[in-house]
Parts: sequence; C-alpha cells; structure tokens
Amino acid sequence: MASARLRPVFLLLLIILLARAATKPLRCRSGVGSKKRLLLISFDGFRWDYDQDVDTPNLDRLARDGVKAKYITPPMLTMTSPSHFTTITGRWVEDHEVVHNMMFNTQTNQKVPHKDTLRRSEWWDNGVLPLWITAQNQGLKTASFYYPGGGANYSGQAVNRAVVEESGHPDDNETEWRQNIDTVLSWFSKEDFDLVTLYYGEPDNVGHARGPDHPDRKAIIRQIDRTVGYLRDAIGLHGLNATLNVIITSDHGMTTVKKRPLVDEIVLNKYLNLLKMASFEILDYGGFGILTPRPGKEQEVLEALAKAPHLTVYRKDDMPESFHLARSGRLPPVVIIADLGFNLNSRFIVYVNKGDHGFHNGEMDMKMIFRAFGPDFKKNFLSEPFDSVHIYPLMCRLLNIWAEPNNGSLEHTADMLITSHGGPRTSPMIITTTVVFVFMSTLIA
Repeated sequence: MASARLRPVFLLLLIILLARAATKPLRCRSGVGSKKRLLLISFDGFRWDYDQDVDTPNLDRLARDGVKAKYITPPMLTMTSPSHFTTITGRWVEDHEVVHNMMFNTQTNQKVPHKDTLRRSEWWDNGVLPLWITAQNQGLKTASFYYPGGGANYSGQAVNRAVVEESGHPDDNETEWRQNIDTVLSWFSKEDFDLVTLYYGEPDNVGHARGPDHPDRKAIIRQIDRTVGYLRDAIGLHGLNATLNVIITSDHGMTTVKKRPLVDEIVLNKYLNLLKMASFEILDYGGFGILTPRPGKEQEVLEALAKAPHLTVYRKDDMPESFHLARSGRLPPVVIIADLGFNLNSRFIVYVNKGDHGFHNGEMDMKMIFRAFGPDFKKNFLSEPFDSVHIYPLMCRLLNIWAEPNNGSLEHTADMLITSHGGPRTSPMIITTTVVFVFMSTLIA
C-alpha cells in the first residue's frame, strides 16, 4: 500500500527530471582530463594534391606531428557555401538547404552574390543548427572569423562573436593572415573561447584567375605553408599547445577550364530557347547549373538539354541518391552538371576563369585536404579518405558536446584520435527516458 501511495510522487519527480534533461545545457566530460579547445581553419579551394608539387616544409612537419588524410570528398555541391555549411553542420546539402553560393529566389528572380549573402540569415537559417550554436547551447563560447554562415542568426541566436568578410576585401594579404591568427588565438588564450572557425579565401581566387597549374597557384601554396608555420609558433607563444586542437581543411578542389580553341564550349541557348523555355536560371557559374522550366515545358527542356555535349542533365527528383540533393525544396526542378573542366554558358561565352569547381564530387580534382594536430590527435598518422560530412561528429567529440542529428559518423575519424573518449554519445534526453521507463516498469511490477 505504501509503495502505491508513493508512485505519484515518484512519477512527479521523474517528470521534473525529464524536463530538466530536455532543457538544461549539458556537457559530458567522460574520458576528458581537461578542457580542450578547437580551431577549425579552411583554405578555400585547396585541392588535395596542391602540396605535392611545391616545397611545403611546415605542412610536411604538420603531417609528422599530427594527422593527414590522403584526401577528403566534399558534398555535392562542390561550392564554397554549400560545402562549408556541410562541414559545420554535418548535414548533406539537401538537409541544410544552402544549395548555392548565390542566394536566389526562383519566383522573383532575385540573385544575391556570395559575399552579400554572408549576413542574410534567411539564406542560412533553415532549421539545421551549425556547430557554433550547438556548442553555445551546451555552455561553450564560440566565434567565427570570415567562415561562411558565421554572420547569420539561427532561430534568432547569433554566434557569440562573428567577423564577416566584406565584399571586395582582398584575400591574399599575408600580413593580414598572420594578424587574423593572432586575433583568434588571443580569443582562446585571453577570452576563454572554446571553438573558433577561421576562413581564408585562397588558393581559390588564384585557382580561378590563373588556373591550378599556374606558378601563382604554387606561390600561394608556399604562402599558406608559411602561415601554417606561423600558426604553429603562435600557438606556443599563447600557451595553447596542451589544450588546442586544430583542424585544417577546405571546401572543394579546382580543375583547369577547357576553353576554345581547344574544345567546343557549352552554350545552352544553342539547344533550347532559354527566354521562352525557362523562367529562372543560374547557368554562367562554372560546372553546376540550375533551371526552372516554364509551365508545361519541363520534359521539352530535359530532352533538348540531353542533346548538348559535355554535360548531364537531371530532373531534380531523379538525381542519384549519392548526390544527397533530390530532397531539397530549394533547388529548381532541373539540375545540370558539366563534365570536368567544362563551364555552362547560357547565351554567350562570357566566362573568363582559367580554373573552376562545381563539378561532380567524385572527380579527383574536386577532392580536398585534411590535416589535424593537437593534444587529442595521434602523430604521424595517415588516414584513409573520407567524406567531409564526417568532420562534424569529430569536432563534437573533440569539444566533448552532444551532437545534433547529422549525416556523419565518428567511425571514419576515430582512429586518428589518441583516445576514443568513451563510447558513442547518447542524448541525455534518451538516457533519462530510458531510466524513467525502467523505473516505472519496476513500480508497476
């Protein structure tokens, strides 16, 4: 009888416990001896093999002192904004919906250039939380320096500190690169930040303007190598060697653009009248194109584009599952992917880039780098290739926080860590619910 009278009391207490578990930020410290910090650095357009034809003593030393992946694979799309947001969310593009560098609206024909999107929350905030916000919700302090998506709000919540790159800002100033390193390291050492993301716009710009085989590309890789050496020294000067883990990666690779007179370039208006057949398009943007046919014209558009050389045209709903794009609500109905090195020109050949990306992520020229070092990483460890979506659960493990639902898996990166930090993480809500279920079953019995 006494136990029966106590059941409502126990039930009330457990409901309170459930509510606290669901709302209170928690940080699991299992297997971690001291607080660790994380710096994620992205060098835009750093192809996986760019350090193989250049003398890079600092990157070579970093590989000996830490982890190097043979290469990693970006998501489809191999563009700056979609790929960076996959890294910081652990979600495929069809889930996070940042489906292009340009912000666009197919109904109004609005098109906003990449750098002008960086503060436009309506482009980035689609219900998927980036790592900055997830970490902040669990009591950590985060910052973004130029990293795509860092300047947006997510359900009204902003990154603790964000420096957003202005349109037209030069990307290749080596002195400024070092100043930016000093700034973010001071955030760790003097202001107790836990996570900072740092973005550099090279070697992407040089790759576009000169091509991946040009001597200027090799010069910028040497500059990156010097910057990595400066970073290593600065970490020691700030007293962060024992607590700061660093991941260096990229968003996509780069390939040489095939141009006349060597090849016939793609001019899509030769195969269909774009003015009459399409109500929206983004085509003069490298190897990836999107198009909304006018009502009743979709099949005609698909059949016409199928006759064009050096490309593959897809109805969005019929794209391969491996693209992880078909479920996107933002992408228009028709998606065009050019063969490697061919740009999609709409009406005229106006494209001037010597190098580009946006092509199929299975192409080796689209693969990119991954390096990591710090107290939690093994030394002189060569990792097998993996998809960039798997970086997110690795970062959550390094920060010792609960991950949001994601498409990555720690299985692909766990071997590069000195210790696994315990088993797979389970949400505190799930743990508490399980305890309640077991306890209530006992009471009922």
